[in-house]
Amino acid sequence: MTDATPKPVVIYTSPLCGFCTAAKRLLAKKGVTFEEIDIWAAPDRKPEMIQRAHGSRTVPQIFIDEEHIGGCDELYALERAGKLDPMLAA
Repeated sequence: MTDATPKPVVIYTSPLCGFCTAAKRLLAKKGVTFEEIDIWAAPDRKPEMIQRAHGSRTVPQIFIDEEHIGGCDELYALERAGKLDPMLAA
């Protein structure tokens, strides 16, 4: 990644979710600061997640600069394709 300020990242998660852990691990490995919204701890945020994710109800749901990326599989696919770093760069 570049030294530019990265775009804001929001990830909706729940405890004991292996896919959530994997997605957060990749973001942390890249040095990305992200806002984590635990929908178990804040169940009132789940309808917000579903709306923002166009009906998706599973976690994680990941957003980069308000753009819905999808879940863990989509995040790793972007990484493998070399598209994640450009998306994160400001």
